[in-house]
Amino acid sequence: MEPDGGLLHEPLWAAAYVINGGCSDDGFDYFRGWLTAQGREVFERAVARPGALADLPVVRASAADGHCLECGEVLSIVWNARIRATGRRLAGDASTIRYPELDPTGDFDFDDHAETTRRLPRPAALHLE
Repeated sequence: MEPDGGLLHEPLWAAAYVINGGCSDDGFDYFRGWLTAQGREVFERAVARPGALADLPVVRASAADGHCLECGEVLSIVWNARIRATGRRLAGDASTIRYPELDPTGDFDFDDHAETTRRLPRPAALHLE
Protein backbone atom coordinates (compact mmCIF):
# COMPACT_ATOMS: atom_id res chain seq x y z
CA MET A 1 0.00 0.00 0.00
CA GLU A 2 1.35 3.37 -0.99
CA PRO A 3 1.62 5.97 1.80
CA ASP A 4 0.19 8.93 -0.09
CA GLY A 5 -3.10 9.35 1.74
CA GLY A 6 -3.41 10.58 5.28
CA LEU A 7 0.22 11.58 5.80
CA LEU A 8 -0.25 14.97 4.18
CA HIS A 9 -2.98 17.54 4.42
CA GLU A 10 -2.16 18.43 0.84
CA PRO A 11 -1.36 15.14 -0.94
CA LEU A 12 -2.93 16.14 -4.25
CA TRP A 13 -0.99 19.41 -4.30
CA ALA A 14 2.20 17.50 -3.53
CA ALA A 15 1.48 15.11 -6.42
CA ALA A 16 0.85 18.06 -8.75
CA TYR A 17 4.13 19.58 -7.59
CA VAL A 18 6.03 16.39 -8.37
CA ILE A 19 4.31 15.76 -11.71
CA ASN A 20 4.67 19.34 -13.00
CA GLY A 21 8.12 20.01 -11.57
CA GLY A 22 6.71 22.69 -9.25
CA CYS A 23 3.25 24.00 -8.47
CA SER A 24 2.27 27.49 -7.30
CA ASP A 25 -1.25 28.37 -6.12
CA ASP A 26 -2.23 29.23 -9.70
CA GLY A 27 -0.44 26.13 -10.99
CA PHE A 28 -2.51 24.01 -8.62
CA ASP A 29 -5.69 25.60 -9.99
CA TYR A 30 -4.59 24.79 -13.55
CA PHE A 31 -3.65 21.25 -12.51
CA ARG A 32 -7.10 20.79 -10.96
CA GLY A 33 -8.60 22.05 -14.23
CA TRP A 34 -6.62 19.37 -16.08
CA LEU A 35 -7.67 16.75 -13.54
CA THR A 36 -11.33 17.73 -13.90
CA ALA A 37 -11.05 17.33 -17.68
CA GLN A 38 -9.92 13.71 -17.18
CA GLY A 39 -13.41 12.72 -16.01
CA ARG A 40 -15.08 11.81 -12.78
CA GLU A 41 -13.50 8.38 -12.28
CA VAL A 42 -9.94 9.66 -12.68
CA PHE A 43 -10.70 12.75 -10.58
CA GLU A 44 -12.16 10.79 -7.67
CA ARG A 45 -9.36 8.22 -7.75
CA ALA A 46 -6.72 10.96 -7.73
CA VAL A 47 -8.34 12.81 -4.84
CA ALA A 48 -8.55 9.60 -2.81
CA ARG A 49 -5.05 8.34 -3.78
CA PRO A 50 -2.90 10.94 -5.51
CA GLY A 51 -0.17 8.37 -6.14
CA ALA A 52 -2.59 6.59 -8.50
CA LEU A 53 -1.96 9.40 -10.98
CA ALA A 54 1.25 7.55 -11.85
CA ASP A 55 -0.92 4.86 -13.50
CA LEU A 56 -2.27 7.25 -16.14
CA PRO A 57 -0.56 7.05 -19.53
CA VAL A 58 -0.64 10.85 -19.88
CA VAL A 59 1.18 11.25 -16.55
CA ARG A 60 3.78 8.72 -17.63
CA ALA A 61 4.20 10.55 -20.95
CA SER A 62 4.58 13.88 -19.16
CA ALA A 63 7.45 12.38 -17.18
CA ALA A 64 9.17 11.48 -20.43
CA ASP A 65 8.61 14.76 -22.29
CA GLY A 66 8.46 17.26 -19.42
CA HIS A 67 4.99 18.48 -20.42
CA CYS A 68 3.04 20.15 -17.59
CA LEU A 69 -0.44 18.85 -16.94
CA GLU A 70 -2.55 22.01 -16.77
CA CYS A 71 -5.83 23.18 -18.25
CA GLY A 72 -6.87 26.55 -16.91
CA GLU A 73 -9.54 26.83 -19.60
CA VAL A 74 -11.66 24.24 -17.78
CA LEU A 75 -11.93 26.64 -14.87
CA SER A 76 -13.84 29.18 -16.98
CA ILE A 77 -16.42 26.84 -18.53
CA VAL A 78 -19.19 27.78 -16.09
CA TRP A 79 -18.46 31.50 -16.42
CA ASN A 80 -18.48 31.32 -20.22
CA ALA A 81 -21.63 29.17 -20.34
CA ARG A 82 -23.50 31.68 -18.20
CA ILE A 83 -22.47 34.56 -20.44
CA ARG A 84 -23.47 32.63 -23.54
CA ALA A 85 -26.83 31.57 -22.07
CA THR A 86 -27.84 34.82 -20.34
CA GLY A 87 -25.57 37.53 -21.68
CA ARG A 88 -24.58 38.30 -18.07
CA ARG A 89 -21.49 37.55 -16.03
CA LEU A 90 -21.60 35.86 -12.66
CA ALA A 91 -21.16 38.22 -9.74
CA GLY A 92 -17.53 38.60 -8.68
CA ASP A 93 -18.26 36.92 -5.35
CA ALA A 94 -20.25 34.04 -6.87
CA SER A 95 -17.53 31.50 -6.14
CA THR A 96 -14.63 30.96 -3.86
CA ILE A 97 -11.47 28.93 -4.16
CA ARG A 98 -10.62 26.71 -1.22
CA TYR A 99 -7.08 25.44 -1.09
CA PRO A 100 -6.19 22.41 0.97
CA GLU A 101 -4.96 23.13 4.45
CA LEU A 102 -1.20 22.99 4.46
CA ASP A 103 0.68 20.73 6.81
CA PRO A 104 0.53 22.61 10.15
CA THR A 105 3.88 21.24 11.25
CA GLY A 106 5.51 22.88 8.26
CA ASP A 107 8.06 20.09 8.07
CA PHE A 108 7.37 18.84 4.54
CA ASP A 109 9.18 20.64 1.78
CA PHE A 110 7.98 19.49 -1.65
CA ASP A 111 11.54 20.02 -2.89
CA ASP A 112 12.86 17.44 -0.41
CA HIS A 113 13.21 14.52 -2.83
CA ALA A 114 13.74 11.93 -0.09
CA GLU A 115 10.57 12.93 1.75
CA THR A 116 8.58 13.29 -1.47
CA THR A 117 9.71 9.83 -2.54
CA ARG A 118 8.65 8.43 0.83
CA ARG A 119 5.22 10.05 0.70
CA LEU A 120 4.50 9.71 -3.04
CA PRO A 121 6.72 6.88 -4.27
CA ARG A 122 5.12 6.16 -7.64
CA PRO A 123 4.87 9.74 -8.97
CA ALA A 124 8.34 10.45 -7.57
CA ALA A 125 9.77 7.41 -9.37
CA LEU A 126 8.47 8.81 -12.66
CA HIS A 127 9.26 12.48 -12.24
CA LEU A 128 12.16 12.99 -9.88
CA GLU A 129 15.74 12.52 -11.02
